[in-house]
Amino acid sequence: MNSSIYRLIPLALVIIFSSCYSTDPEELEVSPDVSFEMVIATFGANIDPDHLPSYTNQNIPNYIDEDNTSGNEITDEGALLGRVLFYDNKLSSNNTISCASCHQQAFAFGDQAVASAGVNGSTGRHSMRLINARFAEEDNFFWDERANSLEEQTTMPIQDHLEMGFSGENGDPDLDSLISKLGQEGYYEELFTFAFGDAKITESRMQNALAQFIRSIVSFDSKYDDGRATAGNNNGNFSNFTDLENEGKRLFMQRADLNNQGVRVGGGFDCNTCHRAPEFDIDPDSRNNGMITAIDGSTDTDVTRSPSLRDLFGADGAANGPFMHNGFSSDFSDVLDHYESVAMGNNTDNRLFGGDGRRGGGGNNTVRNLAITDQEKEAVLAFMKTLTGSNVYTDEKWSDPFE
Repeated sequence: MNSSIYRLIPLALVIIFSSCYSTDPEELEVSPDVSFEMVIATFGANIDPDHLPSYTNQNIPNYIDEDNTSGNEITDEGALLGRVLFYDNKLSSNNTISCASCHQQAFAFGDQAVASAGVNGSTGRHSMRLINARFAEEDNFFWDERANSLEEQTTMPIQDHLEMGFSGENGDPDLDSLISKLGQEGYYEELFTFAFGDAKITESRMQNALAQFIRSIVSFDSKYDDGRATAGNNNGNFSNFTDLENEGKRLFMQRADLNNQGVRVGGGFDCNTCHRAPEFDIDPDSRNNGMITAIDGSTDTDVTRSPSLRDLFGADGAANGPFMHNGFSSDFSDVLDHYESVAMGNNTDNRLFGGDGRRGGGGNNTVRNLAITDQEKEAVLAFMKTLTGSNVYTDEKWSDPFE
């Protein structure tokens, strides 16, 4: 197929959907042919614009219902630009930090460090994994949901003094300085033209491209997905699971049966009421989970979001970084210990207490005791590991194009 025709077809989709984020008429132009001289010189075989990997046509199971795309549909050209932006250290004020510094492919686009390093310090919260970020009912991002969309979130770390340093405050350059800086790179002239029709760099275009790339990062090739596809629903045993994995699934999915003192006498752990299968995204109505200590030891009650629980563990069985917003532990047993009995108050979700209008519990002021056994911990851990995929850790379309 003629390469110019090849580029016009997906760019028509950009014209249709980009209007949700920009009214700039220049962004609605159709892209001319691009030579890609600088792209080829910079990235070599890592990027072939005439033979792009498919970011758009990926295998999404038919039982996945959530999608927070909200109009910024993924295109191969836009996601390719987003990939380069995601891995480019030039997006930091001292050319040392990229988005990928804190969100690493090897760890499901998370970080092994409790606090990620920035250009002027470190992050105040543990970096959230970006796996399956698209597949959540929750539209807001960051642990405290301060970003109203993924698009808005993408440039907030760039404009943070500690993280990437283009804040325009404390002696930092501002975002316009970054745009001028990127405009001096020939490969961005070519890639922005390829994605948007001309070489103009704007924050909106950067946000759209980064969000397209992040939403393209999917993981649905897990043992859980194999079992779910065969079973047709989450109830009952999965034929490909071990007895231990099925028991862990039951404990995760089922409601706790509490007596009048708030002690669990049967049922499961209520995990699914907040971390909802099959996406395992966070319920948008969730409040904080009772873990209110920040990395620096201060009180932090604003955390109400969570990433998907998919790929909480890597293919080797090790955790893809420490757990929760403060990275309090890398031992999953400690997570279950926390949920066994959660302190009340401080904006804590009342579903974690003994009484929420369901069986037993003795009222909303009763501390819930899940009475978790060591065998039950082992079972839930086994189930959590069935949510781990494989392709997301190795697929080149999500890898560093500068290497």
